[in-house]
Amino acid sequence: MDCVEVLPQLLMFRFPIGQAYLWHDGADLTLIDAGDRHAGGAIEEGMRRFGHDPAGIRRIVLTHGHRDHYGAAQELADRHGAEILAHRLDAPAVRGEEPVPDPVLHDWERPLYTNGLTVPEAPPTRVDRELTGGEELPFGGGALVVHAPGHTPGSLGIHLPRHKVLFTGDAAARVDRVILGVLNTDHAQAMASFRRLAALGPDVACFGHGDPLTTGAAAALRAASQ
Repeated sequence: MDCVEVLPQLLMFRFPIGQAYLWHDGADLTLIDAGDRHAGGAIEEGMRRFGHDPAGIRRIVLTHGHRDHYGAAQELADRHGAEILAHRLDAPAVRGEEPVPDPVLHDWERPLYTNGLTVPEAPPTRVDRELTGGEELPFGGGALVVHAPGHTPGSLGIHLPRHKVLFTGDAAARVDRVILGVLNTDHAQAMASFRRLAALGPDVACFGHGDPLTTGAAAALRAASQ
């Protein structure tokens, strides 16, 4: 795993498949996603390398209910007393009560889907707070929850208007350029969500897959949403 400083208040943890982020307001720490089930120790090590005590993790916000995003959430939450938050529509999948909805695949997505199946199964994970969209969370000067369905029914974006930072989860991705996220359960819904996120006009966009954009994010998102 690589741990990279994106902004003075923002770290990225890059895994073989996907990534997670840490936002820090002093000693108050928020994880956006938590990698796969084996990622907990690496996340803690990366935090310490940049001078952060994992005991400061107050909340873990899950952008959606896929195992490469919530796998280590409960381990970290149990260890450090953090709250786990997810959208109410994905919470049953995170808790292991319902299966994860299958994506509707384009032919070119089938190898990506097969590769994703190599991510270790995630344990059933509690959700302490179910979100619906529209909530303001107490980090980053007020983090706004944006319901962005399509990749999964309960996919979320997290917008920090004060810092002009957007976490897209898998609603968007960056390969050589910004694109609509892949492996979606509902393509029309996913595109509508992508446009909704693009309209927020962030300076910085942080994706579930692909390196963040720290300049020109608003223009790149707008161009990809046309």
